[in-house]
Amino acid sequence: MHTLILFAEQDGGGGDLLGGALGLMCVFWVLAIAASVFWLWMLIDALMHEPTTNEKILWFLVIFFLHLLGALIYFFVRKRGRT
Repeated sequence: MHTLILFAEQDGGGGDLLGGALGLMCVFWVLAIAASVFWLWMLIDALMHEPTTNEKILWFLVIFFLHLLGALIYFFVRKRGRT
């Protein structure tokens, strides 16, 4: 009887590894989607709120080509400076 209980309590093998990998992959997907939404938000904000056409083009190019880094630079340099 004790032998059956011991067999029932043993781990099945790779269940924890697969669950951990799927959980980590879900976290990365959520972070990637959040970063893309933030990037798009900063891109639209730069096009809507910059005063001159030259500044709109400059910030558009910075945000577009540097993706998340460009969006963060715009957020901390321009958007926070405006408010």
